[in-house]
Amino acid sequence: MRDSLPQTTGDRLFLTDGGLETTLVFHHGIDLPLFAAFPLLDSEEGREALRDYFAPYLALAAERGAGFVLDTPTWRASRDWGAELGYDPAGLARINRDAVAFAQELRASAGDAPAPIVVDGVIGPRGDGYVAGDLMTADAAAAYHALQAEAFATAGADMLTAVTMTYAEEAIGIARAAATAGLACAISFTVETDGRLPSGQELGAAIAAADAATDGGPAYYMVNCAHPSHFEHVLGGLGGLAPRIGGLRVNASSKSHAELDEATELDEGDPAALRGEHAALLAQLPAVTVLGGCCGTDARHVAEAGAAWAR
Repeated sequence: MRDSLPQTTGDRLFLTDGGLETTLVFHHGIDLPLFAAFPLLDSEEGREALRDYFAPYLALAAERGAGFVLDTPTWRASRDWGAELGYDPAGLARINRDAVAFAQELRASAGDAPAPIVVDGVIGPRGDGYVAGDLMTADAAAAYHALQAEAFATAGADMLTAVTMTYAEEAIGIARAAATAGLACAISFTVETDGRLPSGQELGAAIAAADAATDGGPAYYMVNCAHPSHFEHVLGGLGGLAPRIGGLRVNASSKSHAELDEATELDEGDPAALRGEHAALLAQLPAVTVLGGCCGTDARHVAEAGAAWAR
C-alpha cells in the first residue's frame, strides 16, 4: 500500500495544515473541551469554522502547485476521549465516518486542484500526547484503535496517520489496525527537547521497532509537535533510517511539552525563522515530501516550511 500514495511515489511537495486545535482556540475563540475538534462536525456552525480553518491551507497549496494531505479533525475521536465527551462506540464510528465525508467535501470544493488532495484519517494517542502514561501492548493498541481505522476505511479515506505517538507499541498497534482495515498509514512520533520520545526511546529505535514489528508496514514516518531545535541534533544518528521519514509537522514554539501544557497564551514563535530551520532539517531528511505545522502554527508557518523545500 506504500506505493498507492502520491506523496511517496513522486518528487512533489505536499502541504498539510498547521495547529488545528490551537488555531481554533486562540485565534477563533472556540471552546474545545478536552482539546477535541471532532464534535464541531455535529453542528453547521462547527463545520463552517472547520471550512474557514482549512481554506487558507488549500489556497496555499493551489498557489504553490503542491499536493495536500487533508487531515480529518479526529485526533481525539477514540474510545476513551469520546466517552468523556458523551460519544459511545456507535457514535464515534459515525463521527469518524462523517469526518472523512467532510474532508471529501472539502476536496471536491477545491475543484480542479493542480495536484492531488489526499484524504487522511487522523488517529491520536489513547492517552496524553505529551506523556507516555499507561502503556499498551501492540496487540491491545491494535484492538483499541480498530474502531477509527475501520470507520475511515468504510468511509473511503485514502490513508490514516497516527499523530503524536509517544511510544513505539501504540504506533505498531495502529499500523496493524490500518493493515487489517486495508489502509495505507503513516506514523508520526513526537519528541521531547532531548530528541527522544516521551517514553525515553530514541527516535531511530522507535522507527526501527515499528518497521520490524510490521514488516515495514507504514508508508512513511513523521515527526510532529516538536520544535526543530528539539530533534535536529539526533537526525545524524538515524543513518539508513533517515529515508523513512517522509513528513514534518513542527511546533512554532521552542518550549518543552511541559511548558506548553502550562501556557495560557499562544506562543507563535517566529514564522520567518522556520524557513531556515526547516532547510536545516530537510538537508538531513532526503525523503520528506509532506510539510505542515503543529501547535501554535498557522498558514504563515506552513508557507515558510514549504518555501524551504526544494529538490
